[in-house]
Order: sequence, then C-alpha cells, then structure tokens
Amino acid sequence: MDIRQIEYFAEVAKQLNFTKAASTLHISQPSLSKTIKSLEAELGAALFYRKAKQLELTDAGQAFLINAKHVMDAFDNLTSELIDVINLKKGEIKIGIPPIIGAAFFSTLISKYKDTYPSIDLLLTEVGSNKIKHGVREGELDIGLICNLPIQTENFETIKLLNDPLMLVVQKDNPLADREAINFSHIKKEHFIMYRHDFSLHDRIIEACEEHGFYPNVVCESSQKDFMIEMVGAKLGVALLPSKICAQITNDEIKAIPFKKTVVNLDLAMIWKKDKYIPYAVREFIAMSESITI
Repeated sequence: MDIRQIEYFAEVAKQLNFTKAASTLHISQPSLSKTIKSLEAELGAALFYRKAKQLELTDAGQAFLINAKHVMDAFDNLTSELIDVINLKKGEIKIGIPPIIGAAFFSTLISKYKDTYPSIDLLLTEVGSNKIKHGVREGELDIGLICNLPIQTENFETIKLLNDPLMLVVQKDNPLADREAINFSHIKKEHFIMYRHDFSLHDRIIEACEEHGFYPNVVCESSQKDFMIEMVGAKLGVALLPSKICAQITNDEIKAIPFKKTVVNLDLAMIWKKDKYIPYAVREFIAMSESITI
C-alpha cells in the first residue's frame, strides 16, 4: 500500500463515482478501478458497494476512510515541513476576513509582516465568519478572523486580537451630531442602518436595544461598511460602527459619536486549525500578531 492508493481511495469516497473521481485525479477510469480493486485485495475487504449509478462505502470502507484521512494529513505535514526547511521564507498565507472588517483592523500588522517577509504572499478573502471557520477547518484557509462568535476550542487554536467599542455614526444635520457623547437610550427613535442579519454584531445590537427598552427601526442591512457610511450620509438613518472604522471616515458630512458607557464591542479573534502542521510563514504571522497592537 502506498500514499497514491490512499489518495485515490479518498477521492472515490468523496465523489462516490469512479468517473468523477478519475476526472479529478486526471487518470483513466479503468486505471482508477484497478487501483481500488488492488487495494481491496490487499486489505481483504470490500471498500465500496458497487451500485448501478453510484457507489456506497461499506463498513470497512468507512473505517478505512477515517484512518486514510489521518495518513494523508500526516503525509501533508511531512511534505510541508520539508518544504519549509528548504525554502524558509517563501510561500503564502490564506487569510479569511469578515467583509465588515476589511484590512482596516490589521493594516499595521500586514505592513510590518510584508516589510519583514516581502517574498510571502498574503491572500485575503472576504467571507462571513461561518465560512471562515469552515475554511480553516477544511484547510482552505490558514488563518481566520472571527467577530463576536464563540469558538469551539476543540477544533481551533485562538488568540484574541481586539475589543473595539461601537460608536454612533450620524449625518451632520442629525440633532445628535451636536453631542460629544451620548447614552444608548438617545438613539431609540432613530432609523438604523444595520449589519446584515447573518453577522454576529447584528444580534448584539438588537440585544442591546432590547436591554434599553426598545427594538430598532431597521431601514437597511448591509455587509459593507462603506455602503453603510454612504447611507448615513444620504440621511437614510444612523449606524453603529467600530471605533477603528470610524477613525478612518473622511467624509465631512459624517460624525462619529462615542457612547458615555460602552454597550456593544466588536471582539476580534484569530483562529487556526488545531493539531495541524503550521507552516513557518503562518507561525511567524501568528507570533507577530501577538506582539503588535492592532
């Protein structure tokens, strides 16, 4: 048995179809079928029920698949570590970022890292937190930034990066714009431009409003902070945005006002997969993030 046989088996188990698996593996279907039959003969057990249109894993096949994944992970770790030894400071890091965050929250970290390791590419992908967790879990992302979500630590290593209070963003003609600081109860009659309902901050803001005796009048939802700011400028309503985003607003028509008492924070954490080999480039990025103020 060799790693090639195990990889072929895993792909067939994923596709449950020899034709699709052969296409993905770029080999002929007869060659793939022969490899699987050879593997079954070596193991002395059938790995698949062969039906008319689709395959199905046998009990032995299911047991073999579990261990096959461990073997492939170990092989990938071995290969990755050897490549790191040979090419210490070359490679890429795939990072998932929630759209509402963007690069604003860790531009200092990115700049310092690129100055230190200019040959390493940072590939940033804007997706929601659930997709980020899935991407890290499946190995599609090396690192993910997660907002205000409880992390199941059995799957991930985690470090907290930021606790940023939300501020009220208003158009300058709004009566609240004259205030230097406000109470949360002052905004109960405002129209709200909110984060989309699948964002964790959406629920946190709703909860905060209910705790202060009102339910927000939501007139618009978005995943893009720039769009939310534009809608405030168009006098559609007010928005609650993290202070670091507010600090970057250059529109003179917009004013950001702090709350006298912090009610909602943006909690930002970095996650990566537990029990997986971490490439040198990623290890350095994690270490640097722990030593720099975002």
